[in-house]
Amino acid sequence: MALEAGLLEILACPACHAPLKEQDTELLCTDQTCGLAYPIRDGIPVLLVDEARRPA
Repeated sequence: MALEAGLLEILACPACHAPLKEQDTELLCTDQTCGLAYPIRDGIPVLLVDEARRPA
């Protein structure tokens, strides 16, 4: 399920404040040094650093 474009424009990575991009069921931080992936559960982004994962 895709997020609304307006919502994605105002969301930022909680760890480094970089913009996020949507990929499958996650929001990915666009910062090269951070790069955290935040899950989207039931259409709701979970923007908690403790819930994020580091992509391989």
